[in-house]
Amino acid sequence: SSAGRPAPALVPAVAAAVGRRSPRTARRSAAVPCRQLGKRAPRTADADMFPIGPKDISTDSEEDLSEISGSELDEEITWIEWFCHLKGNEFFVEVDEDYIQDDFNLTGLSAQVPYYEYALNMILDFDDQDEQLPEDQQPLVETAAQMLYGLIHARFILTSRGMAAMLDKYQRLVYGICPLHQCEAMKQAVLPIGQSDLLRQSTAKVFCPSCREVYFPRSSKLEALDGAYFGTSFAHLFFLTYQYLVPQIIINPYVPRLYGFKIHKSVKDNLRKQKDQQAQRRLPNWEVPEGQGRGARRDDEILAD
Repeated sequence: SSAGRPAPALVPAVAAAVGRRSPRTARRSAAVPCRQLGKRAPRTADADMFPIGPKDISTDSEEDLSEISGSELDEEITWIEWFCHLKGNEFFVEVDEDYIQDDFNLTGLSAQVPYYEYALNMILDFDDQDEQLPEDQQPLVETAAQMLYGLIHARFILTSRGMAAMLDKYQRLVYGICPLHQCEAMKQAVLPIGQSDLLRQSTAKVFCPSCREVYFPRSSKLEALDGAYFGTSFAHLFFLTYQYLVPQIIINPYVPRLYGFKIHKSVKDNLRKQKDQQAQRRLPNWEVPEGQGRGARRDDEILAD
């Protein structure tokens, strides 16, 4: 489970890990009619804050665009299609542009994402020639667009169309299976979940509907995504909507044994009490409970000795 394991460094810009320019930027810089895929983008300030290992960067453009056929490369695609086809972004679904164009669905996001208007225009492929940012700020807009899309994605998957798209990925085991031994034996699929709805609070985890536990995902690419891109409510609403997917098998908890005999629960209780007593003895004088002066000892401590 996720307890006791340090969280990895957050990577707020997913496409920065792949190092590719967006089709909008590539088209403007190359001055060609179609969007150019597979070009490497300059490092941004966020990329320097969250260093990326060499394993996260791929120089093989054919591998990164394995889901796009050769004929499609010659055609013009939208920014959303380009983003979701990047290697490592297969965990996202394509958000409908009609959903993004509804201002009600974007309420509050402008305060969370820098360069909000420019980022939104990039996602929707709106090219406003009257308000162009300097070229050195363009990578920051690309990073903001990826963050904004992730936050919109977390809201979209709560809709019926978004859940239907996530259902397809869930059934294809895109997010992996539960690492618990009993769940792994029956190949129980998991769903991504966030521990916070705010950016840069925690990375994405996975939720198992069988054992109802949260784990670190097996995929390092999924673990590198921000948990806010999936939110805290989606996984639970998903299984309330598709109740037939909730496993009926009850997972029995593991029972520790010594030579075939169960360890009595009083052993854990006694160990916990001893740990609490040791912690009380290490308290500074100003934290000694009222009625116990310096050097005073409680009756239960004396009995324990």
